Amino acid sequence: MKLYDYVLSPSCYKVRLMAALSGVKLEIRPVDFHPGAEHRGPELMALNPGGSIPILEDGDLILTESSAMLGYLAARAAPAWLGSGAPEETARIQQWLSFSHRLTTNLGGARLHEMLLRPGDIGALQANGIAALRELEASLFEQKMRGNRFLASDLPTIADIACFPYVALAPDGGVSLDPYPTIRLWSRALRSLDNFIEMPGIHRLHELKPEPRPLPGRGVR
Repeated sequence: MKLYDYVLSPSCYKVRLMAALSGVKLEIRPVDFHPGAEHRGPELMALNPGGSIPILEDGDLILTESSAMLGYLAARAAPAWLGSGAPEETARIQQWLSFSHRLTTNLGGARLHEMLLRPGDIGALQANGIAALRELEASLFEQKMRGNRFLASDLPTIADIACFPYVALAPDGGVSLDPYPTIRLWSRALRSLDNFIEMPGIHRLHELKPEPRPLPGRGVR
């Protein structure tokens, strides 16, 4: 599979992360998104007339929506990421995939405005992003009360991967995550998964530092 990729794009990162977590090897084709606007050039517009990235190419199949890519990678290599198959869980996953577009539009739009000086009503983008974070925090807290760490169940699914990057990078758009303790716990749970990979601004959990050795003569007796 070939992924047309921009390393600073959270949407592209979703696909790289899902591939890493599901054990799929991708051929990465870097795209000069900024400042070159290569995604608007003839080669990539022929693949995706919408003029956006990521683009995933697998033989004759071309996917241009990151949520579809997450589902495809999971179906191909790690179906557990699609959930248990119970109707309620499947519906929750689909609902969070739709919700992720709000995060992209608002938190992602604020990030583009602040980092790349893209035009937009930064106040409205931030306010809408905060509203989405409050909704996410409330839902994750309800899940926590049920004994579940993730959006659809106690196991991570593609719903979590769809929502995670734009939430984790919200501070790039001037939106703090300090008021959302349950979101921060959820983020920590995702970053602790085996085979988790980083992108600029999103890091693995640091190893716990060993307990300091007691000073001579001050050991606990």
